Amino acid sequence: MRKSFAGISCAFLLGGALLAAPAVAEKKDKNAAHSHSHGDEKTVYKGYFEDDQIKPRPLADWKGDWQSIYPHLQDGTLDEWLAHKAAHGDKSAEEYRAYYTTGFKTDVDRIVIDEGSVTFYRDGKPLAASYESDGYEILTYKKGNRGVRFIFKKAGGDDAAPLFIQFSDHKIAPEEADHYHLYWGDDRAKILEELTNWPTYWPAGMSGDAIAHSMMAH
Repeated sequence: MRKSFAGISCAFLLGGALLAAPAVAEKKDKNAAHSHSHGDEKTVYKGYFEDDQIKPRPLADWKGDWQSIYPHLQDGTLDEWLAHKAAHGDKSAEEYRAYYTTGFKTDVDRIVIDEGSVTFYRDGKPLAASYESDGYEILTYKKGNRGVRFIFKKAGGDDAAPLFIQFSDHKIAPEEADHYHLYWGDDRAKILEELTNWPTYWPAGMSGDAIAHSMMAH
């Protein structure tokens, strides 16, 4: 899916063992990113929760300076993580590489979030806008687990900045994010349908090796 962002083509809950599964959107809500396999225990992180556990979240939950992990996948820094997944999953390391290449791909290599504003960096050039909460949507996966996307709508700023951004980070109530998947574009409903490309962001201060080991710990 092509996301409009000053000509950027890219698609973005996070983490260590993202394994997308076909999803079936609920009538009342839609949302999620992809399912994650972390053993058999049914936890919120894995997408098992009740609707009444979901609470609105402020943009401040994602405040910080964030880096895309796509470059780390490209330069081989995440190879140890891919080997770890292959040893515990149902795909080879190269199959996982292809899957995550599609999932992580983006040309927005840095995002800075602060005081209601979001600044996207493409080739070092900033594009900024202010965003306000536009609620959340729930997505139900074929395997039965679910995810929540917290949505924000542009309130002002650069015309080329996306109208909507949608966060997915395995959390369903106010809590500081440690990493996240981000989806963006100008069509709220269409963005919710994106399940194959989920640009993923970790703190800018973390090394690629640290990110890889953190993902292996999930």
